[in-house]
Amino acid sequence: MMRFKRPLMYGGLFSILTLFLSACSNRSIHRQPPTGFIYGPIYHYLGEPMSHLITWMANTVGNAQTNGYGWAILVITLIVRLILMPLMLSQSKNATRQQHKMAAIKPAMDDIQKRQKAATSQEEKAAISQEMMALYKDNNVSMTGGIGCLPLIIQLPIFSALYMAIQYNQAIFHSTFFGINLGQTNIIVALIAGLTYVGQSYLSLVGVPESQRQQMKTMMLMSPVMTFFISLVSPAGLGLYFLAGGILAIIQTAITNFYYVPKIKAEIAADLKEHPIKVVTPKPAAPVAPKKAEPKAKIVQSAPKKNHQPRNAGKQHR
Repeated sequence: MMRFKRPLMYGGLFSILTLFLSACSNRSIHRQPPTGFIYGPIYHYLGEPMSHLITWMANTVGNAQTNGYGWAILVITLIVRLILMPLMLSQSKNATRQQHKMAAIKPAMDDIQKRQKAATSQEEKAAISQEMMALYKDNNVSMTGGIGCLPLIIQLPIFSALYMAIQYNQAIFHSTFFGINLGQTNIIVALIAGLTYVGQSYLSLVGVPESQRQQMKTMMLMSPVMTFFISLVSPAGLGLYFLAGGILAIIQTAITNFYYVPKIKAEIAADLKEHPIKVVTPKPAAPVAPKKAEPKAKIVQSAPKKNHQPRNAGKQHR
């Protein structure tokens, strides 16, 4: 269950974003800001402020006409990632800690899963499931692996605002960044953005216990594929946001792997030495006493009835 929960969660969030951007793209053919019941308020509260922010940032960091809008998007990406970095580092450390705890309880988990497959009755399966829950709880192991989707949820409004700002601000839409038109799709930007997340995904597998590495590969490839797909159908300015975010994610993953992971390993080793893994010993099933055979009912045969004649019967025939 845990193996498929996180890929579905991330894939679902990325699918919602893709559908939202596709709907916006259909409305942006005439380059007029949306005024509908749904997209009007979104553009008013997200897209328009982001458009002003990018324009101000472009004039601040350089000339808006010469790569300024591209630099502005990169600066905004850096600011967003720096704001989210404490939360993301905390989640990375928590996930790493949970991975090594999972490796520690794996022998007990293998035994439980083996007995669960061999169980025949529903009562036995329910008891083994309770035993598995107790193993997680007693050893303070999270069934979700410590991974949360809060950073991605926080970034969803930023994706939407950036997309709308590029689509409906004519200056941003027609601007270029080192020859790349920020308002048009660009397969090179999409490909590089996807590859940065491929590198980040494989870097995140460094230090992961071998028993969990194989099942994490599917989840790790989900993010690069969806990033490439969204960047491919979106303006290059949004792809530039993903590309810069992927580079910063690689730096963050490197910090986690080479600075925090050794400390976490030492911490878990010391904790396991002081508090060994608690394994719930299954209670043997109580022997069922054989039922005593019920004594057969004795058939009582009634004695044949004697033909009693009245005492004066003979006298009456005289």
